[in-house]
Amino acid sequence: MGERDLLSGLIRLHILHHAAHAPVFGLGLIEELGRHGYRLSPGTLYPILHGLEKGGFLHSHKERVAGRQRRLYEITDTGRAALAQGKVKVWELFRELFEDELRFTTQGRVESQCRGSTQSDGAGDEPP
Repeated sequence: MGERDLLSGLIRLHILHHAAHAPVFGLGLIEELGRHGYRLSPGTLYPILHGLEKGGFLHSHKERVAGRQRRLYEITDTGRAALAQGKVKVWELFRELFEDELRFTTQGRVESQCRGSTQSDGAGDEPP
């Protein structure tokens, strides 16, 4: 299994996250995901988008934007539910991966030893 296979679920969650806030399009996603360190080609991204649409997580339509025809993708109710479940799973994984770096105090505050900062997040059992 390659790195791309390992990260594909995170890429899908990223796409759903952005689509939950506003309609997204291919090149815009390539740029946005690039800011997060993902280097995706159109040949990689578009099959992911088509798969998310085929699975009912996204719905697309064509629209003219700034004089150009674009296929915009919007999140569906199924996509929102999957994103919510994914966020819970990512939070659980984050807590497990960084349990040595995170220390829960009795005041319900989280202290990050790797950053040296303190954040309040309640009991730390649910995603912020």
